[in-house]
Amino acid sequence: MTRVWRDRLPPVRGRLERDAPLAPFTWFRVGGPADVLFIPEDEDDLALFLSQLDPEVPVLPIGVGSNLLVRDGGIEGVVIRLGRGFSKVEAREGLRIYAGAGVPDAVLAREAAKAGIAGLEFYRGVPGSVGGACTMNAGCYGSETKDVLVEANAVTRAGQRVTFSNSEMGFVYRKSAAAAAGGLIFTGALFEGTADEPAAITARMDEITARREASQPIRDKTGGSTFKNPPGDSSWRLVDAAGWRAKLHGGAMFSDKHANFLINTGEATAADLEGLGEAVRADVKTKFGVDLEWEIKRVGRR
Repeated sequence: MTRVWRDRLPPVRGRLERDAPLAPFTWFRVGGPADVLFIPEDEDDLALFLSQLDPEVPVLPIGVGSNLLVRDGGIEGVVIRLGRGFSKVEAREGLRIYAGAGVPDAVLAREAAKAGIAGLEFYRGVPGSVGGACTMNAGCYGSETKDVLVEANAVTRAGQRVTFSNSEMGFVYRKSAAAAAGGLIFTGALFEGTADEPAAITARMDEITARREASQPIRDKTGGSTFKNPPGDSSWRLVDAAGWRAKLHGGAMFSDKHANFLINTGEATAADLEGLGEAVRADVKTKFGVDLEWEIKRVGRR
């Protein structure tokens, strides 16, 4: 589509930027620009903007960019990133805690621990934000978002505010049916845990941190787990068995530390990273008959 629509954008209180570089917003540090980047001031700003935006213009929400690969050609339409206006964390009665969609999962875990709310410790090991956790039922070490979420708030593409209960989210492994239907931007969520001493919760989080640092390349430019685990197997084992651990492809490779972590060694393009992932998928299919499914979200023009 032509980009004449960029001259008729609704007024906002937040930040609007045309041809905005997106690489700085992703953990891979690659990718082309957004036609328009919008960082809303708050939920009111977001809802009004969406209600007045041409409905033909594509909209893509992004979080902290931890599980996102932006292709080199950039992204058509408006990219929405939730910032400070969506960073509220508030403990509530009944061992519940609310967090805005822009809150990093690790911060949610920390604040829950301070409030003596257990059960959210696993978020310390999830490299994303609350909005992303709702979108993909994020989890690790045996726990998932579906285990602790009470309800999630969102704004639709038309600017309407909606709330989904846990059951209405339609959670399955690394997916929410509500999110998959499209047109939602999560703005916050309410969680519920159990009672425990803050020191005990913090100790368990420290164990998760140590375990993650020992087994994952968290200091590298990576997108977290590249492929979903197939039924009854592990993606890292299949990638490793196919011979792709630490094997360079342009500036990309699968980590020597964890073979399901795709990393940018410093000079990779988005095409290098996606191309390596597709080469590995094809090789694993040929050798083992298994279809690896991407967990990393790949978006934009090639």
